[in-house]
Amino acid sequence: MKYHPNEMWLFLDYESSTHKKTRALAKTITKHINEFSFQHNRLSKLRWLEILNMLHKKPKELLNKAHKKYQTELAGHDFDDDNWLEILRNNPSMIKGPIAIMNGKAVLCINPKDIYQLVGEHSHQL
Repeated sequence: MKYHPNEMWLFLDYESSTHKKTRALAKTITKHINEFSFQHNRLSKLRWLEILNMLHKKPKELLNKAHKKYQTELAGHDFDDDNWLEILRNNPSMIKGPIAIMNGKAVLCINPKDIYQLVGEHSHQL
């Protein structure tokens, strides 16, 4: 997928306070934000693979192991990457934080200020 240099894609959960804070900080970086709600949309397997490649992570690494559903249904199981990808696609509420993409870079924003990694550590006063 092609991206405009000033365009940011933000994949988030509108019900999470951490995601809301990340969204607010994203607006300090660019006015051109394409928001994608995990509650209202489901990403394709191909799109998830693209995001995972940009993050240099495996599907399981995005999941919050402290999440109740993870603890009750997934903990202790040894799935392959394809199965973890399906779990991720079907349970985006278990993702550790919002995902932001800009200028060919992607970041998993566990802390809202992680979004500044997209523009360099010294681009904004934290």
